[in-house]
Amino acid sequence: MPAYAWKGKNRLGEVQEGILVSDSKDAASITLRRNGIQVISVKAQSASSGKSFGKVSQKDLAIFTRQFSVMIDAGLPLVQCLEILGSQQQDKGFAKTLNAVRQDVEQGSTLQAALSKHPRAFSDLYVNMVGAGESGGILDVILQRLSQYIEKAVKLNAKVKSAMTYPIAVIGIATIVVVVIMVKVIPVFAAMYEGLGSTLPLPTRICIGLSNILIRYSYLVVLFIGIAVFGTRQYYRTPTGKLQIDTILLKIPVLGDLLLKVGVARFCRTLGTLTASGVPILEGMEITARTAGNLVIQNAILKAREAVEQGRNISAPLSETKVFPPMVIHMVAVGEATGALDNMLAKVADFYEDEVDNAVAALTSLMEPIMIAILGGIIGFIVIAMYMPIFGLASAFDKS
Repeated sequence: MPAYAWKGKNRLGEVQEGILVSDSKDAASITLRRNGIQVISVKAQSASSGKSFGKVSQKDLAIFTRQFSVMIDAGLPLVQCLEILGSQQQDKGFAKTLNAVRQDVEQGSTLQAALSKHPRAFSDLYVNMVGAGESGGILDVILQRLSQYIEKAVKLNAKVKSAMTYPIAVIGIATIVVVVIMVKVIPVFAAMYEGLGSTLPLPTRICIGLSNILIRYSYLVVLFIGIAVFGTRQYYRTPTGKLQIDTILLKIPVLGDLLLKVGVARFCRTLGTLTASGVPILEGMEITARTAGNLVIQNAILKAREAVEQGRNISAPLSETKVFPPMVIHMVAVGEATGALDNMLAKVADFYEDEVDNAVAALTSLMEPIMIAILGGIIGFIVIAMYMPIFGLASAFDKS
């Protein structure tokens, strides 16, 4: 998404400025107003004027945050911490980013404002939590929570990737095997059968026809697959396409259950971390929505946020969305009633992260026999189809 340089006044009348990543200029203005900022100007930031030096891996960010927390807790000055951490970074882009942040802090900027200028390195969640830590005088505690949050997010993403890697690898190997058979093996049988002078069985003709198409029009096949992949990706980038595809994904058996559990775990972990850090609930829900990873879940969170903005509690609007499981709704309601919403959300996040493990195991165990059956069926069909004429000849000789 594009970045916008903004300038405005907070609730105390103080002039603030920073960089905000948003879908559009209007969306950026709406977000700022929701955060209590009286907007003075919002301008699109050109690529050349940005100070961001590239994305930072979540692992590097977690290590940096934990080290930063330890240094702040030890009483080191903020500028010195940034200087030390920047000098020891192996990622040159991240080192440049930290150097730019240090320079802004040296010139009198708050750490929150300095970090907000680098949206590719520091997310809205990161920047807002740091701001809450600065204003509350508990920056070391907030940084520690941030490092824990990032580490858990990395583990959760790794689980999802591991669930996707196995079926993708099997499909890739199966595709290569089938293509090799179609291109290298079937033409040999086709040449052998040309002199028979009899009509070949339908399965044999299908295999030979597909082989000829693949050999003669391979470039068109590759072009068609490329266009299909590119078109799907472009469609997914549109709001309508993303909503439709995300809705379909959530309805797929086993996979949809896994994606829902991942989304619920992210929601609970992110909102719980933000709430415990002192970020206002409305702002926290907006940030949480952007990290949901699925537009259906994102829209449900934003719909609940609108209800909270009108004075309602969180649990009832979440229940009305029909997206979140009853257990989540119940735990959120208990958390609101007891004033321990952050603790309840953390417990739910722990539970659903464990459930993701179980869902990944279930998906892997289910995909393995399915993939083997599909691959075996395709190979078996090709083998039987190519040997059917030979069986026919053998039976003809027996009759004669």
